[in-house]
Amino acid sequence: MTEGQAANMSQTAASKLSQMGERTKQLGNVIQDPQRQKRIILVIVCIALLLDNMLYMVIVPIIPDYLEGLQEAADRAEAAATHTNSSNSTAHKVAKGNFDLQIGVLFASKAILQLLVNPLSGTFIDRVGYDIPLFIGLNIMFLSTLTFAFAENYATLFLARSIQGLGSAFADTSGIALIADKFTEEAERSKALGIALAFISFGSLVAPPFGGVLYEFAGKHVPFLILACVCLIDGVLCLTVLKPFSNRERDNMPVGPPIYKLMIDPYIAVVAGALVICNIPLAFLEPTIANWMEQNMHASEWEIGMTWFPAFFPHVLGVYLTVKLAAKYPHLQWFYGAIGMVFIGASSCTVPACKNFGQLMIPLCGICFGIAFVDTALLPTLGFLVDVRHVSVYGSVYAIADISYCVAYALGPIVAGQIVHDLGFVQLNLGMGLANVLYAPALLLLKNVAQMKPSFSERNMLLEDGPTGLYDTIKMEQREKKRKGLCTTIDENGIETFVQRSHSEDESSGGEYA
Repeated sequence: MTEGQAANMSQTAASKLSQMGERTKQLGNVIQDPQRQKRIILVIVCIALLLDNMLYMVIVPIIPDYLEGLQEAADRAEAAATHTNSSNSTAHKVAKGNFDLQIGVLFASKAILQLLVNPLSGTFIDRVGYDIPLFIGLNIMFLSTLTFAFAENYATLFLARSIQGLGSAFADTSGIALIADKFTEEAERSKALGIALAFISFGSLVAPPFGGVLYEFAGKHVPFLILACVCLIDGVLCLTVLKPFSNRERDNMPVGPPIYKLMIDPYIAVVAGALVICNIPLAFLEPTIANWMEQNMHASEWEIGMTWFPAFFPHVLGVYLTVKLAAKYPHLQWFYGAIGMVFIGASSCTVPACKNFGQLMIPLCGICFGIAFVDTALLPTLGFLVDVRHVSVYGSVYAIADISYCVAYALGPIVAGQIVHDLGFVQLNLGMGLANVLYAPALLLLKNVAQMKPSFSERNMLLEDGPTGLYDTIKMEQREKKRKGLCTTIDENGIETFVQRSHSEDESSGGEYA
């Protein structure tokens, strides 16, 4: 009886293990399906972008109050230990006077390090592919989030913020480049990048109230630990789906041009300039608008905390409209970007005229609506420019886009406060608005981009050298045969020959696109 029960139990266990094996195999087949895999990759990238921007903005309501508490505790401890003399009190006044500068440097350190690392990370991504840098970036962001959670002094917080910039240089750039690589059709690419931008916006705008509420009721550790858990899950998903250390398809892929060649491309330079200019109002207003609201509107704490949250909805609306318009009129991407810059300029100029919280929401929503137009129109344009003017490798070109964002967000926390102090808040907004309106006509240079056609001889015509290695030689011979209407076949003896393709095969294989 006992032996029979043991046999039944072993059979049951074997059956369950077999069923688990079948389900695992089915799940693997589902993941390997190209269309499903593209969607899963989009989810992985969107979560990474969401995490990066939430971590970027979640410290806004937490760190100033936390550092102020640390400073007060240090002052009380010193006062209890020794009597404060005049020289010590002078030193404390200087330290308190430098408090805003310390906060600004802490906030800007992420963008500064990201700005410095991006040229290197873009080249690294072009050489090894998109999956390994994305996994590396997620690991670094996980380490940064844990460091934030347990940091107890300014130096450790500064280290955590800088580490985040290093992780972002890999995760953000490789994530956007991976989307451009997987979604090759222009309409499909615009939609996928639009979804990614919506996650970026949501992360940036929801993070301050998320961090503020949890910090108030659960302490400093909780918001960062939650983000660390989500980052860990995304890293495991990346390791499972992308298999970054087992997929070596990139060994035989074409090598992209150096990043400096992309920077001097006039079309890419125009797009990069537009991305810098359009993000300056947001980057410069974030560190200065709270004080202005307190002084001019006598705004309450909840109003200051909710300043940017309503702008999320017009940003998503702007992304949606741009994707729909780009699908219907793809040759007008430059025009959508120009409209967005005019929106940003007009909205920025009207910010100082607002007298209450309700009025202020209108220009802030206008700024975010315009930024959605510019980003959603011009990010796919960068991928298209690389396709038609260079080699279809996207690491360096989206590193340039990331550099453009970092320039604005590195200058904002440090420069904006000084401009307000020297010139005034009104002059700051008028200058930013005027810069956007004046730059909008420059996008006319992109008017004929949609009429360009991709080159099929990428290596020898665009990089100005011949094929290097057997792989390049074979691929270029195959491209020439395809252009002449021939296709590759293998005869009975295993010899490769070229035969004339039918008209239907020519149509199904695709061709040059406008």
